[in-house]
Amino acid sequence: MNYIDGNKTAWEEVFNKRRPGWGDKNHEALKSGKFAFFNDDVKKELEALDLGGKAVAQFCCNNGRELLSILDSGAACAVGFDIADNILEQAKETAKKSGITNCKFIACDILDIPESYHESFDLVFFTIGAITWFRELDKLFYVVSKCLKTGGLLLINDYHPIINMLPVPGEDEFDPDDLNKIAFSYFEKEPWFENKMDYISDETTSGTFTSFSHTMSDIVNALSENGIRIIKLGEYDYDVGMTDVYDGKGFPLSYILVAEKLGY
Repeated sequence: MNYIDGNKTAWEEVFNKRRPGWGDKNHEALKSGKFAFFNDDVKKELEALDLGGKAVAQFCCNNGRELLSILDSGAACAVGFDIADNILEQAKETAKKSGITNCKFIACDILDIPESYHESFDLVFFTIGAITWFRELDKLFYVVSKCLKTGGLLLINDYHPIINMLPVPGEDEFDPDDLNKIAFSYFEKEPWFENKMDYISDETTSGTFTSFSHTMSDIVNALSENGIRIIKLGEYDYDVGMTDVYDGKGFPLSYILVAEKLGY
């Protein structure tokens, strides 16, 4: 079994073991206003993109809550792609409960998105942790470039690569009395293996999650190789989901990147 198939198995297993009620009320949270599931800095970037009448896609969309919250911006349509069939069933149910009809969800390996979606989107976006599921970013951003219209935009909101150097609570290397401790190499190329996804379930999985570290130069170069030009890069001193113990201590912990597909 390759790592992508293994991740699919692990994601579907952890969703089946989810905490009671996890994600079931997302349709209610959507009523709180547009971009309901984004932090304030991402909201500002999305507002600036003027998505009225645009076609939007989220790669690795999970249960669809972020993608659905974008539709209040006036976007004409949206498509969410994810590897886990059962998680997408919750996404479809959330859309149904919310009365949203201009959004659909496609279960597939992101690297194998059908050619029928090429040149289809004005915006493609990734959120927290999504690009870590891919060993080779050049292959991932090749798909992004194919799916974007010329002049279309890519937005990534994610952990900063620096955070992979810092031990987090629960790891043997973590020392709460030494928050300047660097435990891992910035240039780590070996995969990370996990059997738990804490934000969904307290239970471990028999399947293994495999993820990969990428430096900022890995990201920049893979985009450039696929004709995607960075317009804006913002770095922030707060984490976006892993731990808050390093917040405000001078480390770049998260980032927002906006880039444009160039014409050829």
